[in-house]
Amino acid sequence: MIKKTHKRKKSGRMHGRNMGTHGGGCRKNRKGSGHRGGVGMAGSGKRADHKKTLVLKLYGNEYFGRQGITSKKTARDKRKRINLWEIETNIKKFAKKTGDKWEINLSDYKILGDGEVKKKLIIKAKEASQSAIEKVKKAGGEIICEAKVESAEKKKEVKEKKK
Repeated sequence: MIKKTHKRKKSGRMHGRNMGTHGGGCRKNRKGSGHRGGVGMAGSGKRADHKKTLVLKLYGNEYFGRQGITSKKTARDKRKRINLWEIETNIKKFAKKTGDKWEINLSDYKILGDGEVKKKLIIKAKEASQSAIEKVKKAGGEIICEAKVESAEKKKEVKEKKK
């Protein structure tokens, strides 16, 4: 007995049977973009469940919900901050060990003093709180602040110009 190969039926290929809509359902579904809920980001508001996957993929979770109310004149404080306990727990991620001390370059961050310091840290940072500086010094390390270095250099330049 000869075995016949299974051939796919042409009716499943949406060649435009009956209504001539090529598998698009009712003819009016093909008219404009209304059946899709609009073009692009249209209708991607609070209740846009059918567009949420696209929006989340493109923009992440920050797109939906409130982001807070501030006046247009208010400048938001966008400085990056990190606490001492975060540095201590993720020390291998941030630091390189030189001798018995850990060198950490966090030049974009302000160091805040929440947490305890047990290791000797040498931290290069943009700014640091007074409590953070005290805790690191007590453990036998130091925080080198770029803002303080720059301001000290400017003060020296001003003094020299006055003379």
